[in-house]
Amino acid sequence: MATKTKSKSKAPGSMQMTKQLYQQQASKFQPKRNVLLNSFRAFWVGGTICLLGQAIQNMYITFFGFTEKTASNPTVATLIFLSVLLTGLGVYDNIGQYAGAGSAVPVTGFANSIASAAIEHRSEGYVLGVGGNMFKLAGAVIVFGVVAAFIAGILKSLINMFF
Repeated sequence: MATKTKSKSKAPGSMQMTKQLYQQQASKFQPKRNVLLNSFRAFWVGGTICLLGQAIQNMYITFFGFTEKTASNPTVATLIFLSVLLTGLGVYDNIGQYAGAGSAVPVTGFANSIASAAIEHRSEGYVLGVGGNMFKLAGAVIVFGVVAAFIAGILKSLINMFF
């Protein structure tokens, strides 16, 4: 009966792949990231989204008689609506590819993540597909926001009691 045994010596010309050697080989094929260009794109796209938000808020103040304080809610709702609309049309994904974090950081990026998950799972039905999956990605953000607000409220109450 023949058995296979591992030979201790390597054949001439064979190369053992180590972690460092693999990383050296893999780095030759990775595309080089242009950090300065990516930062510029994120800055101007994120700034443009914020500029659009400011223009919408000014429109609510000027034409609809809102105050600065009361105009913020419809402004955020309008930005969310536009983000979801652009996500549904497939435009926001292209903006995200171009701008990276510049499109993900404002509230529009949060709305995009929820709408993308809902669109992706719509074939599974409205309840189990859309309803069950739309908060998978954004659920952690919502939970973190609620817990952080709760802790901040408790800290503020404690500070007001003692000072």
